[in-house]
Amino acid sequence: MIQTNASPTLDGLFRRILARKPDAPALLDPLNKQRITGQQPKRLTFTQADRAISALSAHFIESGLPANSVIAVQLPNTIEFALTVLAAHRAGLIVALLPLLWRQAELTVALNRTGARAIVTTSKVDGVSHADLAMNAAAEAFSIRHVCGFGADLPEGMASLDHALSIESTTSRAVTQDGRKAAVISFDVTADGFRPVPRTHLNLIAGGLALSLESDMPQGTTVMSAFAPSSFAGLTSSLVIWLLSGGTLALHHPFDSDVLEQQINEHCCDTLIAPAQLALRLPEIDMSSRLPTLRNVIGLWRAPEQVASSAAWPSQRARLTDIYLFGEAGLFGARRTAADGAPAPILPGPHRAPRETPGSSIAGEVFLTPKATLGLRGPMVTVSAYAPAPPPSDSLIAQPPRDYVDTDYAARLDRTTGAICITAPPSGIMAVGGYRFLSQDLQEWARRLGQGALLTALPDRLSGHRLAGRAQDNARAREALGELGLNPLMVEAFRDRANPA
Repeated sequence: MIQTNASPTLDGLFRRILARKPDAPALLDPLNKQRITGQQPKRLTFTQADRAISALSAHFIESGLPANSVIAVQLPNTIEFALTVLAAHRAGLIVALLPLLWRQAELTVALNRTGARAIVTTSKVDGVSHADLAMNAAAEAFSIRHVCGFGADLPEGMASLDHALSIESTTSRAVTQDGRKAAVISFDVTADGFRPVPRTHLNLIAGGLALSLESDMPQGTTVMSAFAPSSFAGLTSSLVIWLLSGGTLALHHPFDSDVLEQQINEHCCDTLIAPAQLALRLPEIDMSSRLPTLRNVIGLWRAPEQVASSAAWPSQRARLTDIYLFGEAGLFGARRTAADGAPAPILPGPHRAPRETPGSSIAGEVFLTPKATLGLRGPMVTVSAYAPAPPPSDSLIAQPPRDYVDTDYAARLDRTTGAICITAPPSGIMAVGGYRFLSQDLQEWARRLGQGALLTALPDRLSGHRLAGRAQDNARAREALGELGLNPLMVEAFRDRANPA
């Protein structure tokens, strides 16, 4: 008899840790969760987390969600997110990650494009009623059959997941643990428009390994994640990296610097994962004395073209690893090892994890495409999701399949070092407040403001761009965005045009 071993899944990784250390701390909520969602912060061991995951999984099964159906999740960076994703996988479901700042228009498009059968949210986040948003979007999505949420004061028709957790039902069903099965769907914006990007468990694990191995994260460590978990990078830098390390995951809902410092010290965090521009500010606060346990910082760059010109990392006590993000296409990392703290050069070809260790595993490949843009290959890259439309041709001969994803980031080779220099983001795309938009959509928003109004995208080191308008245009800007069904908080702020800083 030939026995085959199924490839690992995220739930399989969790069960392995559970078997080794059931009473170890697993998940730690943000200390200011009461302000964010109105709920008290929780701390769960692996045994407690397993019971919660099983209860949520039972709820999804008892609600009639068939195996391999899509469940959409829009949750803040709290333990409910990790529990929901693992519960969905335990029930054999595929998770669609919905960014927290999306509103009804974006939610409806995403739900319809994925054929989602259910949506999970929470009652309120930072004073915004996400429960009402989910109900309104579900009413416009024909495939939605079940809407559920955490928290109090849920609208009529929304099932309470807090109630499901209190029941702790044992309903289950047989699910094949196969890492090649679809696990999540995230959403990207490219020059060709809105794209759902599916990934398997193996794709996710490959992304998590690229992060953990390059940063040399120790096993069993306490990781502080301060990056929104609504994307491929957000998921791998929190949930996946935690499961690979087998330690404790502490969560911070971005962003409160005082609370973050308190959490790092209270939980004795060894590793911090945060947006890179925020991570680079840490040396300004004297990390050695104020964050004595911190030894490892992982900075995620939403605008990878800014890495080469970024400030040097002066700290010798904590190491910094730069993670280059290319929308939902993929990522790679490079730890800063130079004596002057400068970013590591990125050479074309296969890159290993860790990058400078001979014989280490190949994490992916970076190269220049014939268009002088950056291309990605590797086990985390979903090539089919970015396949270009077939060119119009009378030929009956099929075009050869593309085995890479073109990120559309302009790049060139440095003549002296041979390193790849990323010079510009994709044409026609703007990142505002960490979210990607088509330039034509921003122009449509500006048009809605009326004649004589100003709405300009200004460069911003933290979030790529921000939208700036004259003070007298702010009310019209918010009204116009509301008419489009979009979220006015997606723009970082509307500031006086004369004083955009």
